[in-house]
Amino acid sequence: MARPGSYNQPFTHASQGGPAKAVPTRTQHVQVSVNLDQVRASAEAIRRHTQVDLIGVVKADAYGLGAGRIADVLAPVVSEFAYFTVSEAREVGRPGLVLGPPEGEPAEYRELGLRPTVGNAVDAERFRGLPVAIEFDAGMQRFGCPAEELDELAARCDVVDYYAHAATLESALRLKAACGHRGKRCHAAATSLLERPEAWLDAVRPGLALYRRALRVTTRLHTIRQTRGPVGYTGFHCPLVGVILAGYANLLEPGPVLINGRPQRIIEVGMNTAFVTVDPPDRVGDEVVLLDDKLNEDVLAAHHRVRPHEILCRYAAIGPRQYITGGPIFTSNWHGTSRATVAAPRET
Repeated sequence: MARPGSYNQPFTHASQGGPAKAVPTRTQHVQVSVNLDQVRASAEAIRRHTQVDLIGVVKADAYGLGAGRIADVLAPVVSEFAYFTVSEAREVGRPGLVLGPPEGEPAEYRELGLRPTVGNAVDAERFRGLPVAIEFDAGMQRFGCPAEELDELAARCDVVDYYAHAATLESALRLKAACGHRGKRCHAAATSLLERPEAWLDAVRPGLALYRRALRVTTRLHTIRQTRGPVGYTGFHCPLVGVILAGYANLLEPGPVLINGRPQRIIEVGMNTAFVTVDPPDRVGDEVVLLDDKLNEDVLAAHHRVRPHEILCRYAAIGPRQYITGGPIFTSNWHGTSRATVAAPRET
């Protein structure tokens, strides 16, 4: 039977109180570092790879990395930005496309240089005379316009582009078949379709691919204890444990970590602290890696059975962000990475 620190064995002890669902609080005991050079390098690689317009998705505060700083870095590379809400766009202060259901007044969109997304006749009438994007329902069945209503909707709008939220190549091709002949820009390809040239159409719209391997989240061992008998809220058994100062108030959950390059595990999570497995050579003050290029968003997503997008949003919110340049750059094939040149990071 694998010991608790093993990556490939799920740990069965539940968090005290269960996983947190509330808005997280940032703890000063966790360091969240965003590598701005990695973000720009990823955008440049996507642009070279696809040779079409690049729409940089910075919704949800750029997946938690900080939309303002990220937009400054991406502005020389991307064609425009995509947001989910008008309020997000207002905070960034750059024009672009709003992907979510339209809200606010048309005058606000015009003032900020934003295109609302239209998917029905009511919204089309409301934003008449304003440049818009039409979302085509290519299978997501969320906000998009069904194929049979597309002609009527397009006749009501000043359409700049047609797009779809496409998780598969088939969805992207449905958009192309329905809208490609209309003489407007079409786009459907997010990160999952960057290796499918048939899906690129006139533009690509990645989010995750811009931010992969750009985040590093760490803390320190605050305490190490040799234990006797049951430990913690759940009464687990582990002869040697460490304590870190982060908990479910920060959206931390049981899962893998790295300490001195060795795989360890968060065993139990309290509100502000968590128990981790340690080895005898480990010492108080040693770095505990919660996320980095090895224990990355894809590894953690597989463990937690969520998407890597969720890992970035969750882990970026644990502690205060700092921005670095000159850090390691990883070249991406969109599904994995390899190390390139490494320089000493500088805070910005």
